[in-house]
Amino acid sequence: MKLHREGYRILGLSLAAFLGLSFLSYYLFNAMVFYGFVSLFTLLYVLILQFFRVPSRNITAEPQQVICPADGKIVVIEEVFEPEFLKEKCQQISIFMSPLNVHANYFPADGKVIYTQYHPGKYLVAWHPKSSTENERSTTVIETMEGKKVLVRQIAGAMARRICFYAKTGMKSSRGEELGFIKFGSRVDVFLPLEAKIHVNLGQDVKNRKDVLASL
Repeated sequence: MKLHREGYRILGLSLAAFLGLSFLSYYLFNAMVFYGFVSLFTLLYVLILQFFRVPSRNITAEPQQVICPADGKIVVIEEVFEPEFLKEKCQQISIFMSPLNVHANYFPADGKVIYTQYHPGKYLVAWHPKSSTENERSTTVIETMEGKKVLVRQIAGAMARRICFYAKTGMKSSRGEELGFIKFGSRVDVFLPLEAKIHVNLGQDVKNRKDVLASL
């Protein structure tokens, strides 16, 4: 397991701040306060470290299967109309990522990126019905070799204040390669063709690159 590059700066600044405050507490307060602060710092730093962790996982899905782009819990499986790019009815699967989940996101399907767009917006809680259209978000559309389209939308939540996405229009999409990163609690929506066969259930915990969302 390694740490994601998006966390290097935050981890460095956090370490510097906590060490500085620890030294201050050592000189200004008694030993009990100092050790209490160090214990709290250690706990908080471990939480930040686990947030930016990137577990090593192997993809075992079949070629026509769409893999999970994110760790988290399946909170939505429904038929909806996607208005931004596809402009047709699709099957939507939403994965909610708590602050304890891995927050790196990955391409769920092989193909070519035919559309990318970043949208600034609000910071409603990630499970709010309007978060998919009103929150800060990014949209990436992949077209498979068979001409089927898979739309992936990263959505910021109430705690998440920055979406990082690396997809560019025209680039090749390979399952399991990095799509982006969302900092501190968020959601990923995947829009699939109506004929796709869904392999996950509502409320299921899923792992990126490991679990299969659907077959196209």
